[in-house]
Amino acid sequence: MDRALALADEAAAHGDIPVGAVVLGADGRVLGEGRNLREETHDPAAHAEIVAMRAAATAIGSWNLEGCTLVVTLEPCIMCAGAVLQSRLARLVFGAWDEKAGAAGSMYDVVRDRRLPYRAEVVGGVREDEAVQRLRAFFTARR
Repeated sequence: MDRALALADEAAAHGDIPVGAVVLGADGRVLGEGRNLREETHDPAAHAEIVAMRAAATAIGSWNLEGCTLVVTLEPCIMCAGAVLQSRLARLVFGAWDEKAGAAGSMYDVVRDRRLPYRAEVVGGVREDEAVQRLRAFFTARR
């Protein structure tokens, strides 16, 4: 989570919502990392989670991230939750809950929906205060 929080800081410094993400292999080593890049790249899909998953898939030469863990500072949205399932990530660890758009237990629970063919373990609220602080500071400065 240290690295994900640092990536969130980088996102904010570049005018993007402060969200950072890291994909860890089953052995705990970093396979990919990302930060929000939507403003910088004008890409609506450039959420930190997607950027990190793409980097991890490139690093291992496969879309299949089975056995890996995604660590992200904010609960994923529906798009990112879907990508977690499509990439077969085993685990999702996140900091701040997103009551407005979260899809891993807050508003929706896509990642653990028993109707879907694949599910991931979810651990939410990890270093939540630090993640929330970054988000609040970012949006306060914007208003």
